[in-house]
Amino acid sequence: QVQLVESGGGLVQTGGSLRLSCAASGRTFSQYNMGWFRQAPGKGREFVAAISRFGGTTSYTDSVKGRFTISRDNAKNTVSLQMNSLKPEDTAVYYCAGKYVNRDLDRAHEYDYWGQGTQVTVSS
Repeated sequence: QVQLVESGGGLVQTGGSLRLSCAASGRTFSQYNMGWFRQAPGKGREFVAAISRFGGTTSYTDSVKGRFTISRDNAKNTVSLQMNSLKPEDTAVYYCAGKYVNRDLDRAHEYDYWGQGTQVTVSS
């Protein structure tokens, strides 16, 4: 009974920045690890970043390390993804997801809840 809604996507030029936000419903937000995944047309969902329940641990896929930052605010039931130095290969639909089990946060099929996605397009 958790609903996730992403926002903040859009069109940006190479080298630009975007900040994605994910708003969660309910009073159990802090019980879930949160992740961001992305999917390009015709491709599977790719792990981007994850953050533990109270924000103590973060992880990133190699291609975004040093450029993207994941954060969460449990008081506001939100998780964010700050994306800097964007590249055309970052173009995809970005999804917010929640997982109760506190391990293997790069595995999309093990997440319990998913948002509807928000489009990010980086032009060259």
